[in-house]
Amino acid sequence: MRFLMLNWRDPRNPLAGGAERVTQGYLTALAERGHEVFWFANDFPDAAPEEQIGPLRILRGGGIGRSILHAIRWYRRQPGFDLVIDQHHGIPWYAPWWCRTRCVAYIHEVLGPIWDAFYPWPRNAIGRCQERWTHWLYRHVPFWTACQSTRDCLRSHGVRDITIIPYGVHTVALPALDDKPLGTPLRLIAVSRLAPNKRIDHAIRALHRAAQLGLDAELTIVGSGLDEAPLKRLVAALDLDKRVRFTGLLAEPDKDAALRRAHFLVHTSQREGWGLNVIEANAMGTPAIVYPVPGLTESTLHGQTGVVSEAETPESLAAAIQAASQAPEAYQQYRRRAWERARTYHWNVVLPQACAWLERQAQLPKRP
Repeated sequence: MRFLMLNWRDPRNPLAGGAERVTQGYLTALAERGHEVFWFANDFPDAAPEEQIGPLRILRGGGIGRSILHAIRWYRRQPGFDLVIDQHHGIPWYAPWWCRTRCVAYIHEVLGPIWDAFYPWPRNAIGRCQERWTHWLYRHVPFWTACQSTRDCLRSHGVRDITIIPYGVHTVALPALDDKPLGTPLRLIAVSRLAPNKRIDHAIRALHRAAQLGLDAELTIVGSGLDEAPLKRLVAALDLDKRVRFTGLLAEPDKDAALRRAHFLVHTSQREGWGLNVIEANAMGTPAIVYPVPGLTESTLHGQTGVVSEAETPESLAAAIQAASQAPEAYQQYRRRAWERARTYHWNVVLPQACAWLERQAQLPKRP
């Protein structure tokens, strides 16, 4: 069968993140099952119009506002596809109205308040209204997501057919938990694209507040992005230069080693489709302390595999960090439960059910 993924970014895009990592995982698995798999994405500087990444054929054309037209022109020159996957990131590709074949919508999270992090009024209000209207327009299209909170939000917007397929991770869980007692300095880590909606500044401010409460802690920030310079200025302004370290992007083995060394992952995003780095940290025997937002409250089970703070504030996060640092027995329980749960989210567990669902969708009668 022939599958086409429509996504604004591909794995080579400088802005690619977790969404592209999981997309690549699903599509590679389809290709390994003998299917032809294509991925159409936006162009970006110095990008080739076509590229082969493993078994995936990557096509690029147009930028924001133009790539849909490029995709349509390319698509009409191709042999027929059995399934088109229209991936939503705030704005969809409107593929059900031009692909003339079976189509599913793939969404990580409903952006909602994330519009406010990137755009001023009235563009943020327009974005939120457009997103809700788009979901209603797609109400008869089958949706695929990984998160119950995303499913609930889509239902409130009128979508009727939603399938939940959990994300998988490439990170192989430790064969056995190593010994990692709580100690000082408490080692915290944040792994994220440095973007406004990730609110890494909250993690930095929480570290500052924890220090004011008398906690000896340090924070490693793994990732890159447009907010890197402002975040470094914030660290200097709060006199945290000796407590905060920026590593930039790390190769996977180095990232795993950093996660394994940390006592806790901290996650302060506005919302997530799931929170892949939570499960990656768990696989390394590191529980998470997260904000009480959609997605993160599912990847971290409060009081079982980690801690969910009471509020979305640095002060609340600092209080949660301090309390967790004083509960060594609970910490070891978090570690074990998180590690055991992470093993159930490896790709070799998740991919067969995801591919089987996509193959079934590709075999259904075409919708009118």
